[in-house]
Amino acid sequence: MAESPVLETPRLRVVSFREEFLTPRYVAWLNDRKVVRYSEQRFRTHTLESCRAYWQSFNNTPNYFWAIVARDPMLRHIGNINAFVTEFHRVADIGIVIGEEKVWGKGYGTEAWRAVCEFLLNEDGIRKVTAGTLAVNEGMLRIMRKIGMAEEGRRVRQCLFEGQEVDVVYAALFKENWK
Repeated sequence: MAESPVLETPRLRVVSFREEFLTPRYVAWLNDRKVVRYSEQRFRTHTLESCRAYWQSFNNTPNYFWAIVARDPMLRHIGNINAFVTEFHRVADIGIVIGEEKVWGKGYGTEAWRAVCEFLLNEDGIRKVTAGTLAVNEGMLRIMRKIGMAEEGRRVRQCLFEGQEVDVVYAALFKENWK
């Protein structure tokens, strides 16, 4: 896993994922159909062992896996964010899960996403950040728009979501467009 400094925001610390975050609470998020409603994770059952294997899959790669930790001690670990880096092209594809439902809709995901984009584009030499989501995932679409990502394509009727065919929307942010 690529090394990253702690990314600090007003309400969060985005830190490299480590053993202390591998908890039954974290596994429960990934097995909660409401939390993973729009994620491909909804098709899997997770255990501490499968989550450990995922975390360890980042070892010796240019990719990042962070825990999102709220400064509020009543919240602490609220989700995770990752970046899969293609070094030759200097592109990173980001994904996020906010598992702690009581913070949904309060901007924590956007805050973490912004911190990761800032790090990747200004410190890590990445020239383009990408992401994709189901067209029905309003929360993720809102994060991408707030950060300034522009839609760059879609795969029409690519996935089945709750019995309906839905598009997958792809968006990107280029270093020269970053504030």
